[in-house]
Amino acid sequence: MIRFHNTLSGQDEEFHPLIPGEVRAYTCGPTVYDVLHIGNFRAFVFEDVLLRFLRFSGYKVTQVMNLTDVDDKTIRGAKAAGVSLREFTEPFVQSFFSGLRTLRIEPAAVYPRATEHIPEMVAIIKGLLDKGVAYRKDGSVYFEIAKFPRYGRLSGIDPDDLRTTSRIGARLESDEYEKESVRDFALWKAPKEGEPFWETEIGPGRPGWHIECSAMSSKYLGPTFDIHCGGVDNIFPHHENEIAQSEAYFEKPFVRYWLHCHHLVVDGEKMSKSKGNFYSVHDLVETRGIDPSVLRMFLVSTHYRKLLNFTFEALDQSAAALKRITDFVYELEHRSFPAGDEKSAAPLLAEASARFREGMEDDLNVSVAFTALFDLIRKANTLIQEEKIGSNEAKELLSFVYQVDGILAILPERREEPISDALRAKIEERERARKARDWALADRIRKELLEAGIILEDAKDGIRWKRAPKTGSN
Repeated sequence: MIRFHNTLSGQDEEFHPLIPGEVRAYTCGPTVYDVLHIGNFRAFVFEDVLLRFLRFSGYKVTQVMNLTDVDDKTIRGAKAAGVSLREFTEPFVQSFFSGLRTLRIEPAAVYPRATEHIPEMVAIIKGLLDKGVAYRKDGSVYFEIAKFPRYGRLSGIDPDDLRTTSRIGARLESDEYEKESVRDFALWKAPKEGEPFWETEIGPGRPGWHIECSAMSSKYLGPTFDIHCGGVDNIFPHHENEIAQSEAYFEKPFVRYWLHCHHLVVDGEKMSKSKGNFYSVHDLVETRGIDPSVLRMFLVSTHYRKLLNFTFEALDQSAAALKRITDFVYELEHRSFPAGDEKSAAPLLAEASARFREGMEDDLNVSVAFTALFDLIRKANTLIQEEKIGSNEAKELLSFVYQVDGILAILPERREEPISDALRAKIEERERARKARDWALADRIRKELLEAGIILEDAKDGIRWKRAPKTGSN
């Protein structure tokens, strides 16, 4: 039975979707005012693993991920650049999609843009005004949190404190604010000079940040859905405000399971351009030459609710761990196994499969899942060396690894990438040297090939080559 840690209850709970066999999930997407950093993608990778595992477990999954293309940050950026919102945000949207592809993150069913869902937002705001839980002030519309007694359940804010701090007149115009600043929040903002606005039935203006997600999630998933994900920094105020405005309007529970991913830091410090420790996927993969599979391995290998510390040493460790898996796959695919249906690996496979599933069912406990995989590799390698694995078992072992990869997506993507004629000639030269027992020349050529990113393996059935994964040291 799958269990998730539900932020709303603060407890691990058995997962039971609203509709048996189906999962509807809303995962907070990017605010497209800048290039995203790897901390953003840590959350997106966690969500990808979550949804891959649910699909593996037999569920039909519908994922919606929003694109916030109108808020305080995007408006400031567009104004400073002297271009329209669309012109300003589009390069960052495309950079985001490029990062998704690089890290093998499966696409959502829909990526709604806030600017394309203004009518849906206006309808909810108008309804909240009619219900008396929102009010107008100076052309803007605010949600009055004192009118929603359940406010604070997600973040753990004491409702008694809210009654003394929340009142008409104690409002906050900004889309984001600190945890101690509990105030009525803007649903609709009056137009300002030089800012984009829309003419609507509730008046001219533009939406506040929080109403955007309530409108888009309800349009595509309904007023109540199964899972809402995001970073821990979204719990308050963003997700708390989503709950308030959605449940006040629809008068139904909003989300059944809230899953939040912890921060990524760099060398123990918050990522910041001013500190020079800001890394994007493009920086690491295209500029520094990090293998995307190594980066994904790093992002996957720590439980999503734990703080993740990025260092290049940690990338090297991830590369080494990934190499153990890729070497095992290579061995299974290229070694000549005896024909027949040996049974030596059957108990190992059964144990590894059960432990892997148990780990993933326990709130995506990747530590247990990886331990199951590496224990299998260690024990199976011993059996392979002892020639106790038959061809059918080798196929079953390979099938299991690829089944695991269907969830974790850490193996390098298959590419038909032939080596150059010069490198192939080097390999042949090295083989001739080896046959001539010229070990010094053979070793020198092996080293030259390794520097060129080619690993040679001398097997009893001939020489093999493969490309070396790039690590944080390259």
